[in-house]
Amino acid sequence: MSSEYQANYASSQSDPDSFWLSAAQALEWKRAPGKGWSAQDGWFADGVINTCHNAVDRHVAAGRGDQTAVIYESPVTGRSQRFSYAELRDEVAQVAGMLSQLGVAKGDRVVIYMPMIPETLFAMLACARIGAIHSVVFGGFAAPELAKRIDDAKPKLLLTASCGIEGQKVIPYKPLVDHALELAAHSIDHVVLLQRPQLTADMTAGRDLDWQVELAKAQPVGCVPVASTDPLYILYTSGTTGQPKGVMLTHRMLRLAGEGALLVAAAQDGDVLFVWEPLYHIGGAQLV
Repeated sequence: MSSEYQANYASSQSDPDSFWLSAAQALEWKRAPGKGWSAQDGWFADGVINTCHNAVDRHVAAGRGDQTAVIYESPVTGRSQRFSYAELRDEVAQVAGMLSQLGVAKGDRVVIYMPMIPETLFAMLACARIGAIHSVVFGGFAAPELAKRIDDAKPKLLLTASCGIEGQKVIPYKPLVDHALELAAHSIDHVVLLQRPQLTADMTAGRDLDWQVELAKAQPVGCVPVASTDPLYILYTSGTTGQPKGVMLTHRMLRLAGEGALLVAAAQDGDVLFVWEPLYHIGGAQLV
């Protein structure tokens, strides 16, 4: 364990309010918090922030626009891409515009039922950008499990792809989505479907929308300020012991987790981090 970590830990224990108020200065706030931590209100209770701005836009503004933010490598499909911070901002702003034009606003829920592809990361950040609450459901989950999460989260929109890929096997997602929506008591406005080259899915007229078509019609949007205590996403348990339980994570909790992860990893600007799932805190490092 590094001496820097030990010193930070000791400071957080001796004077948590001052420690976390100092840590908050690493972020950009629409309204800076008056306190770092209190037993009554927790962390940054009165702050106003946007997670997407802190993960992406502020790095472009700081001159890192040409620096690589995300490296996507898929040995299964042979797809390899790099996105700079500026490119990531533009992709996310466009997806956020797509969500907005479909009626998604601050506080609305969006279920993301997609494989681990760049568009999934764009969608997560896009929801954060406009203050919507997203819930990522593992792509390929059985229809009854997806239906349970739809009924609990009550999303306005569901984002999906035509398929996922496991080894050499193509897993059609759309039949699972269709069955889940038949089982669910909650009805959604639209399914936005990303057609992948490995499989073209059938569309349900009036409900399903083509991702690329809707994206082309959208105008990019900026970041919506939200309270640090506002919900950012819903994470569900596996449900293996019964009904899956949703945990609501707020913007302040995600920021703390991201800062803590980088501190433990001792990551510096330009370092490359390998992650299994998309993270919000990209910082000055590259996300693989």
